[in-house]
Amino acid sequence: MSATRETTASRGAVARRFLYAVVALIFFEVVTLMIQLAVVFQHGYLLVAGKRSEPLRLFCNRLARYGYRIMRYATLNENIRPFPFGEFPMDKDCEPPARQVLFR
Repeated sequence: MSATRETTASRGAVARRFLYAVVALIFFEVVTLMIQLAVVFQHGYLLVAGKRSEPLRLFCNRLARYGYRIMRYATLNENIRPFPFGEFPMDKDCEPPARQVLFR
């Protein structure tokens, strides 16, 4: 039994989607860098101030959701084009962050 599925899309449509995916993956690299910087800042802030930055935490939750949507689109698991071709995920689209952060 074959695990692949034929498509009825033209080669032009496949090429266009590939170009959208390449651009989205460039955005993914920017998102990855932003999350890495936010992780360093958030932990530094936590060490110095003794509390987390809630606005940064919520923004990073949206960035994580956006990165997830990019990967699903690029791997042909989702048909909704990610930002900048579609909407940036809103708070209602994301799972809420954990209420309490545990350090074990």
